Amino acid sequence: MQNFLIRTLDVVLSLFGIIFSLPVMLLVYFLSLFLQGSPLYFQQRVGKDKNLFTLMKFRTMAHHTESVGTHLVDSTSITRLGQFLRKTKLDELPQLFNVLLGSMSLVGPRPCLPNQAELIEEREKRDVFKVRPGITGLAQVNGVDMSIPRKLARYDQLMIQHMCLKLYFKLIITTAFGKGRGDRVRIA
Repeated sequence: MQNFLIRTLDVVLSLFGIIFSLPVMLLVYFLSLFLQGSPLYFQQRVGKDKNLFTLMKFRTMAHHTESVGTHLVDSTSITRLGQFLRKTKLDELPQLFNVLLGSMSLVGPRPCLPNQAELIEEREKRDVFKVRPGITGLAQVNGVDMSIPRKLARYDQLMIQHMCLKLYFKLIITTAFGKGRGDRVRIA
């Protein structure tokens, strides 16, 4: 019953979020189109049951950037617009479409790349792939990023074990008001 309720909330809240943020998304889209030429970024990620899905984000890095975890990317790869989008979390807005389509939830473990073998292994041990990945989660609001796979997987497991509507809303609100930090970027 709780899974159905959370999925229903995901659909309703993501639809509301898309409608509410559409003017901002259009502004970012056209600004990015003008400045970078390619506003959206599509990347394969590992989702529920280890199925791959295509994650959508606004582009924040130069086109030549290697497809690795954010914590492994040199900060010089991030564009000036990308710095702003990351700081304000506007780069994440297209993921509301991933939530609406069912490949993600608003709250869940952040989806990893298929080449993040250590993180995938740690998450498999803890049954993390039994749930949809999310835009935010317990690890994100506590500043744990993908550079520490074991710790991240433990936070993911803890969140899944204690997931309830109260925690779901708490993580959304905490992220919305700036506590969700995302992954750090290596400084060159």
